[in-house]
Amino acid sequence: MTEPFSPVLELSDGNTIPQLGLGVYKVEDALASTLVAGAIELGYRHIDTAALYLNERGVGQGVRASGIARDDLFVTTKVWNDHHGYDNTLRAFDESLELLGMDYVDLYLIHWPAPGRDLYRETWRALEKLQADGRTRSIGVSNFTVPHLERLLASTSTVPVINQVELHPWLPQAEVRAFDAAHGIQTQSWSPLARGRVLNDATLAGIGAKHGRSPAQVVLRWHLQQGLVVIPKSNSLGRIRENSEVFDFDLDAADLELIATLESGIRTGSNPDEVN
Repeated sequence: MTEPFSPVLELSDGNTIPQLGLGVYKVEDALASTLVAGAIELGYRHIDTAALYLNERGVGQGVRASGIARDDLFVTTKVWNDHHGYDNTLRAFDESLELLGMDYVDLYLIHWPAPGRDLYRETWRALEKLQADGRTRSIGVSNFTVPHLERLLASTSTVPVINQVELHPWLPQAEVRAFDAAHGIQTQSWSPLARGRVLNDATLAGIGAKHGRSPAQVVLRWHLQQGLVVIPKSNSLGRIRENSEVFDFDLDAADLELIATLESGIRTGSNPDEVN
């Protein structure tokens, strides 16, 4: 069994999270088991799933098949929009935990603010209870913009430890990251490679050639050097291995300046104000 490769970052509640993890969005349940077990064998210790992904059962199977002690792993799942509200969220969590086959998760997130439902503050109260009961060690949010965060923080004294947002060189999310940093919220990147679309960029190819790295490794290194938590997804164990081999080189100031020129505001996912 390979030793873990990722540094860990401390969250505002005192818990820690491996900075590089494995995302399993759109991974079928049966494949999730194989990929999770294989990724843990490669040294991954952080797995990110969600109720929406319909693969929590496979993730749990992969964790158990790995042979690694549960306390040595970091597992995240999320409540979906149609389960917002206090009681609904508690029931959704029970369902997720049963599918995972676990006694607790390390991080439970509100997957989207779903502003049209206007229930995320009630949902947050349920997350606070789950944390108080020891069923999730940390709680946070996903896809929250600054106005969503401001409204949430005005109604609670419990600050989310993480805000997981779409973030990549096309969409560096400076405003959200600044707000998160000012409030002790760790920013986490989903779609860190812009669903692979950014990897055809000639600038990234040039930087990769300079360092003897792939464009994907360049982009993941960019995330890591900015202190972001990052969860690239792949259906290939070979690519999952490649994504982990990013801790033995550094991008220099010139590289970072070039990557900054790629900002376009393009999203590969949905606008958080429009998902309900």
